[in-house]
Amino acid sequence: METEHRVSTLELFFDLVFVFTITQLTVLLADDLTPRGAGQVVLIFTVLFWMYGGYAHLTNQVPPDRTVRRVLLMLAMGAFMVCALAVPTAFGAGGVAFGLGYLLVVLVHGALFTQAHGRGVLWFALPNVLCALAVTAAGFFDGLPAWGLWLLALLLQFLTPVVVQRVAASGAAAEPEVPEQTVGDQLGGMNAAHLVERHGLLLIIVFGESVIAIGIGVGSLPLSAGIAGGAFLALTIASAMWWMYFVRDEGRAEEVFAHTPPERRFKLAMAAYYYAFLPVLLGIAVFAAGVKKTIGHLGEHLHTGPAVALAGGVALYLAGNLVFRAVLGLGPARYRATALVLALATVPVGTGWTGAGQLVALAVVLVCAVIAEGGRSPAGRARAAATEGVTGS
Repeated sequence: METEHRVSTLELFFDLVFVFTITQLTVLLADDLTPRGAGQVVLIFTVLFWMYGGYAHLTNQVPPDRTVRRVLLMLAMGAFMVCALAVPTAFGAGGVAFGLGYLLVVLVHGALFTQAHGRGVLWFALPNVLCALAVTAAGFFDGLPAWGLWLLALLLQFLTPVVVQRVAASGAAAEPEVPEQTVGDQLGGMNAAHLVERHGLLLIIVFGESVIAIGIGVGSLPLSAGIAGGAFLALTIASAMWWMYFVRDEGRAEEVFAHTPPERRFKLAMAAYYYAFLPVLLGIAVFAAGVKKTIGHLGEHLHTGPAVALAGGVALYLAGNLVFRAVLGLGPARYRATALVLALATVPVGTGWTGAGQLVALAVVLVCAVIAEGGRSPAGRARAAATEGVTGS
């Protein structure tokens, strides 16, 4: 049986700093609701979230319970803060500063991980350094060269897990006790409860950003009944998305990881809490950008950008959540898949009618999905069976 390993307050503090990067990305997208702006947000966030995942795995295996570890983790927080401050100009004047901050994030991560992996850390630390150097080099260029270097950084990130797992497998055949222990076993030997709790706490903080977006969108506008109603609708949508994960999925996800053999957890965690969580977190950020641009124009026709951000943010969240559930074998999927399609169908409501109308439509879609799914979930079926038993008796 696994020993209990919960998320520390320092890890939560780290997450608060990291989420500031998502706040900055929301601002960046709200200021540039175009394919170009969306592309920049996707590239920046994907690169940043890779190293967030690296630190989540790090503290899962190397808890910050010593002074040196705490100080190094705080240094990484400072480096993430530099990245966050440079986000608005990461494809411009702030590109080099962003890259240097990211390089420091990578170096601290590698230094801390040597305590669990020894020399085995090089198999993923070196690609991470190359990724950071590519992002830093992009700061010296504009246009296509900069985009190409950012895409190179993404390619290095996506190849790293494949290389590490192949090294572990080939090394185990030649000299089982060394590479498998330093790379394979350590990457797989993560604590299930800590992994799920850490990402759940991250998600709840990111949801907080959607609430902050409501306040930013209102700004100095007088608090009329319409503004209050729009804020309530935006909060209803965020609450429904919260419900889908925290009420329906989180506990079941922890059970799946707890019953997964340790050597398979790294691969499962990459699929569920990196690849699937990318659209989940991006979806909340995109939705928040849409709310920020809509809340002050509830009675007007929306421009295409804000309408697509509202619907697309919800759809991205649902798409990532569906992948998350598929990876972990959770269900059912049909209600959320239907909600995804209907969410996208609300774009004409915003552009052809009003922003308030689109918020109402999105709230109805998500609340109905939650209600429909309630009677079909394992807990819902258990309650129904219990009720039938009481009635029958």
